Amino acid sequence: MKIRQNGMRIRSASPADVERLAPLFDAYRVFYRQPSDLEGAARFLGERLGQLQSVVLLAEEADTAAAAGFVQLYPTFSSVSMRRSWILNDLYIEESFRGRGIGGMLLDAARHHAELTGAKGIALSTAPDNLAAQRLYENRGYKRDEEYLNYFLTL
Repeated sequence: MKIRQNGMRIRSASPADVERLAPLFDAYRVFYRQPSDLEGAARFLGERLGQLQSVVLLAEEADTAAAAGFVQLYPTFSSVSMRRSWILNDLYIEESFRGRGIGGMLLDAARHHAELTGAKGIALSTAPDNLAAQRLYENRGYKRDEEYLNYFLTL
């Protein structure tokens, strides 16, 4: 998948992109109060991409190929609808690229990917205090789940 808009290019990342993605992924984790671990970020992304366990869409400047941001999707399935869905697990824009609409472009690209794969939809979660992300998601048609409570078992 390749999308061009506003001087940006969004494309599917491959294992060859791990070294370019790792600093963005590390910064994303630091945003969520995790310690920086650039080597671990590269290893984790390499495993996910190498084993086809996730789809990463990379936003880069069209003329310089500077990495601006990414979105990472994980596949899941709905037993009730018997269809694939995607979990939008990670979305990050490098600080110097913020305010240029790249987050919206990445969300649009994720939607396009989900449609191409015949998915039922895309699920995501964000921190309750991440109001900027909530506005972005809601402006792109995402609805807050008022029907189900979510639980998590930490092991």
